Amino acid sequence: MSAALSSPPHRAVVEHLVRQSVYSRLGKPLPRAAAAPAPLIVNVSARHCHLTQEAVEALFGKGHQLQVHKWLYQEGQFAAKETVTLVGPRSRVISNLRILGPCRTLNQVELAYTDGIALGFDLPLRASGNIKGTLGGMLMGPAGFFEMPDGIIRALRHAHMHPSDAEYYGVKAGDKMHLKIGGPCAISLDEMLVRVDPAFKLEVHIDTDEGNACNLQPGTPCELVN
Repeated sequence: MSAALSSPPHRAVVEHLVRQSVYSRLGKPLPRAAAAPAPLIVNVSARHCHLTQEAVEALFGKGHQLQVHKWLYQEGQFAAKETVTLVGPRSRVISNLRILGPCRTLNQVELAYTDGIALGFDLPLRASGNIKGTLGGMLMGPAGFFEMPDGIIRALRHAHMHPSDAEYYGVKAGDKMHLKIGGPCAISLDEMLVRVDPAFKLEVHIDTDEGNACNLQPGTPCELVN
């Protein structure tokens, strides 16, 4: 995956750099938001799945490699062109379920609460990767089927942080924070799981139900508090 194919900087990143430059030229102290090492970006994570190479080949054919549809904010992550159909434990289906790449070491489907209602069961609320004891289902692709014994979850809302971001906010991996979302549908989301890794860029993920509840838009003011 060539770096030349990566997406342009997020608008919030450009605005953050401009704001820092303006305050520096004016010789004025930076407000808290501008003093942060990175801008706070909040994105709605729509229903999707992470698959192993084995699962991809079962669904799309031997040797198939995921194709990039859209690069995501986290470095090297992308929404694939490929989608699958999920058959739930009561034979209800969700079609056009997007695969996120690259391939991982486990198979996991992340849905919203209302998706669980559509499938006819209560989704367990879990951190990504914690799939022990969760329900499974059948995935259907153009070349075949793949049976998941477990791995269907509602992902716990979370914040990706670089170590410098975690230091700025005074948190560590596994901590919980509060996300305040402004605007006409202002809400506060608690139990925001902190995930820290040198490869991460500061980004909060909430699901479609949460994003719809606050009518999250690109210009909606958001704040992470400890």
